[in-house]
Amino acid sequence: MRRGAPMEELEQGLLVQPWAWLQLPEDSLLAKACISKDEGYALLLSDLQHVWHERVDPGVVDRRAKELNKRLTATPSAFLSHLKDLMGTLLEGSAAPRGVTFSCEHTPDGLMLRVRSELSGLPFHWHFQCTLATPSLVSQHLLRPLMGMSLVLQGQVRELASLLRLKDAEIQDYQESGAVLSRDQLKTELFDENSFLEQVMTETLPEACSIENGRSFAMKLQNLYVAVTRQEFQAERKRHHSGDSQTSDMTPSGEADGRILNQPEQQSSAPSLSVLETLNMDTSLSMQRPHLSKVKRKKPKGLFS
Repeated sequence: MRRGAPMEELEQGLLVQPWAWLQLPEDSLLAKACISKDEGYALLLSDLQHVWHERVDPGVVDRRAKELNKRLTATPSAFLSHLKDLMGTLLEGSAAPRGVTFSCEHTPDGLMLRVRSELSGLPFHWHFQCTLATPSLVSQHLLRPLMGMSLVLQGQVRELASLLRLKDAEIQDYQESGAVLSRDQLKTELFDENSFLEQVMTETLPEACSIENGRSFAMKLQNLYVAVTRQEFQAERKRHHSGDSQTSDMTPSGEADGRILNQPEQQSSAPSLSVLETLNMDTSLSMQRPHLSKVKRKKPKGLFS
């Protein structure tokens, strides 16, 4: 999509999809897709070295379906609906239904994802014929979201460090007032941000940089990715519809009933919630502030006693 041009419906839908991790017999891939029975489909695949893309309309779907399935007669919307169900199963990581297989093959022009299944009791074959994605698509779906996610996580670290310092000051105030821990094993050291960052660099960073096939990124950061891309979509729409008061609906128009292929609409607070979920922060009662047995202060005497 050229910079400054309004986003089409399929582009909108594809942007706010999270990346899913696919384990195929031939290779493991990151993938995201948006399929509409009225508009066609858009698909992105990546092996972390290349990114491939295909965008087709219902006319192309009709012609390709007839070429690959001589015995089947159906409308393009029926083929697209079936593909949506098949890809939804694949991207959600669910076991493929009986008789459904997926495979991929590198071609001189790109990457082909083959699907074999049944439709109306007859064999159904489909080939997603992806070519190398343009730099702008790679930037839109990977570079810009990853930069945004990095800034969000950096902000979260700053906020958590500030909160820990306040908690240390609060606990110290309790202790100076005579409060004692009910269980010694709950005692913690004062938070040292420099020591914490050094530990991250020496212990956590090497493991975090071992992204391998991208599975951890797809599995653990889906919510944060969606929150960032939804924010990007909202900002893009505001640029093209300045003055339009109805900018609160961040969900693209069209079909939005699937969990992966079409994400449900979220409230404006969704990015914060997604970040908390992504960081796997436990908000249960068992992780609340350690219990302190506080000595009852003597009631002060004065004008208001």
